[in-house]
Amino acid sequence: MFSAIKLLIARRFPSLLQGSNRKFDSYAASRQEIKAFSNAAEREIEKLFYFHSGRCIHKWAHYLEVYEREFALLRGATIRFLEIGVSEGGSLELWRRYFGEKAIITGIDINPACRSRVDPPNKVRIGSQTDAGFLADVVEEMGGPLDVILDDGSHVASHILITFNLLFPRLRTGGLYVIEDMHTSYWAEIFGGGYRRKGTAVELGKTLVDDMHGWYHDNGQEQLDKTEIASVRFYDSILVIEKGNVAEPRHIKVGSDE
Repeated sequence: MFSAIKLLIARRFPSLLQGSNRKFDSYAASRQEIKAFSNAAEREIEKLFYFHSGRCIHKWAHYLEVYEREFALLRGATIRFLEIGVSEGGSLELWRRYFGEKAIITGIDINPACRSRVDPPNKVRIGSQTDAGFLADVVEEMGGPLDVILDDGSHVASHILITFNLLFPRLRTGGLYVIEDMHTSYWAEIFGGGYRRKGTAVELGKTLVDDMHGWYHDNGQEQLDKTEIASVRFYDSILVIEKGNVAEPRHIKVGSDE
């Protein structure tokens, strides 16, 4: 959840993070809440998370239901899963246990220390999420196109958009592009956000909704062609874009007219 960029800034310029930290820290679960969450865990992803004893994982509690809803059908399959942002490496362990041994799972991060925060068969590659050549090499190594791309990287608005433009074309038809921690879209400090500010992940999602409905307006498509977007799903702080091969819609009438 905390990217290498944010950690570096926090160490060198802690005052810059005070505003966003106050917002963020106010949502931290208490020990009693964590115990209640773990006792109520029913979904497989919840059980794997709350009883995890490996490397540190830091997630919002409500993300777990989203993961189960979006990823459950992929369990046990030979999928190619790329996570941007490795942090302490715990989430890669979680994905391995959840998806199973057939999955090809790779994490990328700009922090060289993340090389040591992975166990085979998972892999970590060090580089920038805005480096086109680096990303292309990672996808090729994974045997792309990819099935799931999860951006939990810098959370900087401009980085998210660049990465989306570079990687969405490398997603298979039917694949999922997931952007996490979209609440940073509202935070100007560090992340380049702001309420309804153009260029954030939230505004990207809104644009894609318009693009998806390009069949019905004459304003063109700003981000993607309408044929590429099967669905755009908003959750609290998570955006899921399903890549499609969408045919021109047709309305159909059946039954007899009175």
